[in-house]
Amino acid sequence: MKGYVSSIQSMGTLDGPGVRFVTFLQGCNLNCGCCHNPETKATSGGTEYSAAEIAEKCEKYKAYFGQKGGITLSGGEPLMQSKFASEIFKECKNRGINTCLDTSGSILSADVLSLLDLTDCVLLDIKYNTDELYKKYVGCSIEKPLEFLKVLNQKGIPTVIRQVIIPTLNDNSESMAFLKSLKEEYPCVYKIELLPFKKICKTKYDNLGLVFPFDCYETPSAELIKQLEAKL
Repeated sequence: MKGYVSSIQSMGTLDGPGVRFVTFLQGCNLNCGCCHNPETKATSGGTEYSAAEIAEKCEKYKAYFGQKGGITLSGGEPLMQSKFASEIFKECKNRGINTCLDTSGSILSADVLSLLDLTDCVLLDIKYNTDELYKKYVGCSIEKPLEFLKVLNQKGIPTVIRQVIIPTLNDNSESMAFLKSLKEEYPCVYKIELLPFKKICKTKYDNLGLVFPFDCYETPSAELIKQLEAKL
């Protein structure tokens, strides 16, 4: 099977446990205002690879992975190419490589469930704490990722919840209380990561002739992130 890849980062350290071979798949079904990779949104484009080709590239870096590292599929939204993603993970597991999925959790289908059966860990992006914010700034209901989280818990897949902190939108006690409640309710969640919103992606929008929707928001200070982490 072949699919479309936007880019590859061979030695990622922020995309799952240990050192990761991060593969950004092409295509996304959402319209996130803070999207950091607008070049991955279109379903067309990218470079065509077979699942075996990706796994073979990944295997070359296996010596750097240690006990925790491996491959991470990101995007875009990797669930948009769930059959291709499954084939990549099968090929990697045959080579003894740990598999991680970085996702918004906005798609749930039979193909996605099959993919999860091959997934060792998940980075789940929980963007906001209300359905109103989700529909306004993401393009789907908050129920989508919450249902996805329920499935991850049922399958016992170790999960990290991630949230990009955007001042005035989710940098508040209510949002932290919501994230904390999810960790308490779902034992599969072993960690919550708060990521500061950054605007270094604006050059990508400029190069694509697009307007960066969240250019009006500021990057949160390190002190604010620490204060929010303390609430967790």
